Amino acid sequence: MELRQLRYFVRIVELGSMGRAAIDLNMVQSALSQQISRLEGELSTRLLQRTAKGAVPTEAGLAFFREAQLALRHADQAARAAQQARLTGSVSVGLSPTTASVLGVPLMRAMHERYPDVRLHMVGSLSGHLSTMLNARQLDLAVLFDTQPARRWSVLPLLEERLFLIRSAQQPLPAGKVALAQLGDEPLILPTGPHGLRSRLDAAFAQARVAPRMAMEIDSLALLMDAVDMGLGSTIQPWAAVGRYPDAAQRFVLAEIEDGPAYRPAALCSLSDDELSPAALAARVVLGDCVRELVQSGRWIGARLTTP
Repeated sequence: MELRQLRYFVRIVELGSMGRAAIDLNMVQSALSQQISRLEGELSTRLLQRTAKGAVPTEAGLAFFREAQLALRHADQAARAAQQARLTGSVSVGLSPTTASVLGVPLMRAMHERYPDVRLHMVGSLSGHLSTMLNARQLDLAVLFDTQPARRWSVLPLLEERLFLIRSAQQPLPAGKVALAQLGDEPLILPTGPHGLRSRLDAAFAQARVAPRMAMEIDSLALLMDAVDMGLGSTIQPWAAVGRYPDAAQRFVLAEIEDGPAYRPAALCSLSDDELSPAALAARVVLGDCVRELVQSGRWIGARLTTP
């Protein structure tokens, strides 16, 4: 039995007609009739008597009508009590530029819908900077790629992002995948050393015995992608780096990296649970939900979940 079935039944009795109730509830009459039939089936009794003038409750229906009205009033009171005691407070969340380009807006929207009284403080910065801010208690939560500095953090693996060689569409790429060994002469535009992705790439190039050719080092994702767009060099990034461009398919070409750090892991890091406010604990759940929905719906291209 569902609350909506109670509401449907009560409205039919109040209006004395299945048709009028369907119009009032903005439903197709056949769908409304089906819901009432299911309700009667669950109760194993007839609740409404259909007549030429409309629908009137049977004796059992009249008794059920009074109790249904009471149940609906109690449900409405419970909803009002929950709304009056809505979660309040503030929470600070750190996202890297690539992560923010995919997750930022869905997270803000979900927090606004679920917890409108929680003040959300969003910080966009490189992963290394976010790690420092989390250690300094300047952030409650952050999505990070390097969790080694964690001391008292709570770390929840989120996803892995496939890495791509990205060029301007003016400079086509061979179809398929590319290996790091093929990139010795590729003019690369990457973030500087402290950045989590750069340190992973440096280690991978060293293992592949390839000396990368650095064309530029840029610590702003927007500027970095502008440089790639202009054809000043290529970059190695997850798909999220082009996710903010509506015309990405026309502006860039991508080829999967098939060896080395083919995936970049991302984890949801936070202060320890006993240091987090109720608002921060709630935001952590919402963030995880948003990530799962984006990946499972295919809107986070090249990503795979590392949590159930």
